[in-house]
Amino acid sequence: MNPLEIIRKYYTPGTRVHDILVEHGKHVAKKAMDAASCVPHLNPDILFIEQAAMLHDIGIYLTNTPQLDCKGSYPYICHGYLGRKILENENLFEHALVCERHVGVGIGISDIQKQKLPLPEYEMMPISIEEQIICYADKFFSKDENRLDREKPAEEILAMLKKFGSDKAAQFESWMKMFGDIKNV
Repeated sequence: MNPLEIIRKYYTPGTRVHDILVEHGKHVAKKAMDAASCVPHLNPDILFIEQAAMLHDIGIYLTNTPQLDCKGSYPYICHGYLGRKILENENLFEHALVCERHVGVGIGISDIQKQKLPLPEYEMMPISIEEQIICYADKFFSKDENRLDREKPAEEILAMLKKFGSDKAAQFESWMKMFGDIKNV
């Protein structure tokens, strides 16, 4: 399976949103593969990580996100579960779960209810080691086209996550320890 072929089914090559999606995916994939190399004892599926990291944001075109030239009707936070639907239609069921579970450090039912998020009410938390690795790696990169290749410092990520709860920052810190980036704190 070639992730770029899947992306081309939904995005026109050469458009701003296509180029941002692909570039972001490449940076997340590289970071995720580096993270996976820190946990060989957990046997992460490297090929799956590379593919799923490229596809994790495939649902963004369905959102109303003008800064990415996305003219859909859903709020941006919905791109994860929308991406799941897209990849399930492609018979990529495990990749689909990565789409849904990568937002933030995962979104729980209590988050959805307390914050009245426009999401289906079920757990969207990364479970497999591959899901956790991609979720972790994604936090380091923005889709701001002026910062696509700039890795965010851990302090910036932690400050953003703390706004959503100390448990979110603690989850990220535990991943930093697991994936060898604790030195960045």
